[in-house]
Amino acid sequence: MSAAELAGRFGTPAYVYDLDRVAAARDDLFAALPDEVEVFYAAKANPHPELLRELRTGGCRAEISSVGELDAALRAGFPGDRILYTGPGKTTAELAEALTRGVRLFSTESPGDLRRVGETALRLGLTADCLLRVNNATGAAATGIRMTGVPSQFGFDSETLPGLAAELREIPGTRIAGLHFFPLSNAKDEASLIAEFRHTVATAAALQQALGVTFRFLDIGGGFAAPYAVQGARPVYRELRDALARTLDEHFPGWRAGAPQVACESGRYLVADSGTLLTSVVNVKDSRDHRYLVLDAGINTFGGMSGLGRILPVSVEPHESVGADGTPASLAGPLCTPGDLLGRGVPLPALDPGDLLTVPNAGAYGPTASLLMFLGRPAPAEIVVRGDDLVSVSRIEHTRTYDHGQAL
Repeated sequence: MSAAELAGRFGTPAYVYDLDRVAAARDDLFAALPDEVEVFYAAKANPHPELLRELRTGGCRAEISSVGELDAALRAGFPGDRILYTGPGKTTAELAEALTRGVRLFSTESPGDLRRVGETALRLGLTADCLLRVNNATGAAATGIRMTGVPSQFGFDSETLPGLAAELREIPGTRIAGLHFFPLSNAKDEASLIAEFRHTVATAAALQQALGVTFRFLDIGGGFAAPYAVQGARPVYRELRDALARTLDEHFPGWRAGAPQVACESGRYLVADSGTLLTSVVNVKDSRDHRYLVLDAGINTFGGMSGLGRILPVSVEPHESVGADGTPASLAGPLCTPGDLLGRGVPLPALDPGDLLTVPNAGAYGPTASLLMFLGRPAPAEIVVRGDDLVSVSRIEHTRTYDHGQAL
């Protein structure tokens, strides 16, 4: 079905996710990595059950950061032992639920986080395998979004880890299984991505010696790039596979036999280009020589971080050729806040209320990364297709539950 047919049948705003595109991205990423390297899908990018299921059946594991994502992963068929639980704010209750439901691998951010995992596991008569997330003091890539090298709530500062080794090894209820890195997001070129992985692997080898622990697991992070809400193609990495294998051969000679098991993780790369956002023009407004296109998709539907002043570059295209040349316009959403802007000065032809626009590469960080409940507007429809076949249509519902039998 075409975008216009889907919009006419299910309304706007709506996301359309193509599972064929998810499978293509997964296959490209697997081809870019050595066969022995596992891939975690970061569910925060898009926890839609159909996308999770597609990635699971293609061989991915799941990386989660909440019991909500845990529930989504389990419902999509991931067993607990194929899930990595990460994040700086894991509560005792959340850890107990994850352990009870079969999760055994946790990324820990600090001695306190590691102790909390151990205490919870002990109460349940279990032992948790724990990765120490590393906030590396240095990096190699000159491009992309750096995630380490500064004070952070994420990870052990790499320079402090050797001094903590004895304490960390002795925390009851835990086994130090290895390390977890995530130094870079959305690298802008393959050379930078390779350089960062080389730096990460070398750092991991040095820390293994300093900690006196033989690693069984090593998550070297991600950084795989994909366009987000703008025109462009997802890159295909042609040099990474051999470069990463050579680096691992140098620093971890047993990695091909699983000593350690090496893993990467990705969110945006796997799902971004599977999604298209459909939105309609509600109103056209001119104010002091400035044009606004008011859309039915705002920061409650897409790009919610723009509500905090981080306006993202967004590409929108009319579904079909309309009107004559128009005036560059700000793209405003329907919310009662001046922060509801998806873009400024966007060049578009003349448009009228009811005209359909599409936002490309919108399969990652959509509804669940937006201000979904602000003003109580309904969530967008999420339409899943596989090529020309309709798979499912769903919508997240806003509900309130009361404890202790309370009711209004």
